[in-house]
Amino acid sequence: MKALACLWLLLAPLAAHAAGDAVAGRKLFASCANCHAVGPGARHGFGPHLSGLAGRKAGSLPGFAYSSGMKASGLVWNEASLTAFLRNPGDVVPGTKMRYWGVGINDKKVADLLAYLAEQDRR
Repeated sequence: MKALACLWLLLAPLAAHAAGDAVAGRKLFASCANCHAVGPGARHGFGPHLSGLAGRKAGSLPGFAYSSGMKASGLVWNEASLTAFLRNPGDVVPGTKMRYWGVGINDKKVADLLAYLAEQDRR
């Protein structure tokens, strides 16, 4: 089943992901773009936009109707919470609206996605 959404977020410093490949991350983000936008002028779609989320509390972006599970999760998005969420959204945030079932996210893919998102956030 094609991913309907994915929540790829940034790390504040992103120094740990210097080895990430933003070009490869852009290709991986293509399936996320069905529901999410990132970069200058990004707006909510079926999912919230993903710009500037590093260090932000999950479910707190104004103007998007998050699930009660996401709002109550208490997560702050960072490398560890993002990686866990990408691997299994429903286990990390029970009741999430996220309908992304994962594609075997590995450390390289996470680094690539984070590099792409960081690049977009710097624009």
